[in-house]
Amino acid sequence: MGVADLAEYPWDAVAPYATTARSHPDGIVDLSIGSPVDPTPELIATELAAATDAHAYPQTMGTSDLRDAIVQWYSRRRGVAGLGRNHVLPTVGSKELVALLPLLLGLGRGDVVVHPRAAYPTYEVGARLVDATPFASDEPDEWPESTRLVWINSPGNPDGHVWDAASLRRAKERAESLGAVLAGDECYAELGWDAPWDAEPIPSVLDARVAQGSFAGLLSVYSLSKQSNLAGYRAAFVAGDEKLIARLLTARKHLGLMPPAPVQAAMTVALGDDEHVAAQKERYRARRELLKPAIESAGFRVDRSEAGLYLWATEGKDAWESLATLADLGILAGPGHFYGADFSQHVRFSLTATDERIRAAATRLATFSS
Repeated sequence: MGVADLAEYPWDAVAPYATTARSHPDGIVDLSIGSPVDPTPELIATELAAATDAHAYPQTMGTSDLRDAIVQWYSRRRGVAGLGRNHVLPTVGSKELVALLPLLLGLGRGDVVVHPRAAYPTYEVGARLVDATPFASDEPDEWPESTRLVWINSPGNPDGHVWDAASLRRAKERAESLGAVLAGDECYAELGWDAPWDAEPIPSVLDARVAQGSFAGLLSVYSLSKQSNLAGYRAAFVAGDEKLIARLLTARKHLGLMPPAPVQAAMTVALGDDEHVAAQKERYRARRELLKPAIESAGFRVDRSEAGLYLWATEGKDAWESLATLADLGILAGPGHFYGADFSQHVRFSLTATDERIRAAATRLATFSS
């Protein structure tokens, strides 16, 4: 399978429901795609502007200041010690790395790429791009002997599920026994809501309780799109096994995969400032506290969703039927069909709408429930 054989982009199927939702007298409330709506923090935008005299090619490996900022961020915010500059690498957003990692690791026919049962499609796309076999499973004991890459998404998209340190360690030990790379997609790690994740850091695959003294075979992927409203900057990074990072760096040099110099400067500033992250989290917390009970009062059950940017819900009907009902209320959500064969009755609500639009959604849902 190659690029020409990839399926149509799934979100195109949502277009008719979006048309219905837009016809609502008070306009659409778009809770379908997790694209930030709040402003980029001023200190980050200012740094980007100051770095726009970028006449030379940027460094694929990232500037020393950026790599130091990534290392310090892992230590300060994720409790990960022992990383150095050679353990980290900036990427052009996180989605391209997720999609390209099987290619960059040299996987192909006969290799298995494990991904979560509830997962956004890019894990599967990356496997199929190199003719590897995608395998949906959250149980390490189920992973085939031919597994060469395992994706853990914690907190999960779409379901907000968090893997605790003991579960991650079990996954690490199984991947190690298979000779597989364990990659943690951890882009929502700053957004913990329910106990215990409202009070303690969400574990990384690089956590000492997981790594047990060695980063070998481990990669952590992170993005600033959510915590810093930088989706338009394409600002992300990967950290972990020094040998794997060196291999990725070599391939990315050949492919020209390098974040622009102004973006690298902006990332450095963003990673050094925790205040704007805390402020953004409180915005999402307030929206969640308004939207979640409204969804439940309308007859939906919210599953998992203990962290992250989404509410994963079901009313026990096919997701397309739920989408049609919601569209009549002017609300657009994401169908569970996009996130795995086992979730045809779930819908995903994103918290990435303005305060005013979240209030509008809550009001409409309350009217529907009555």
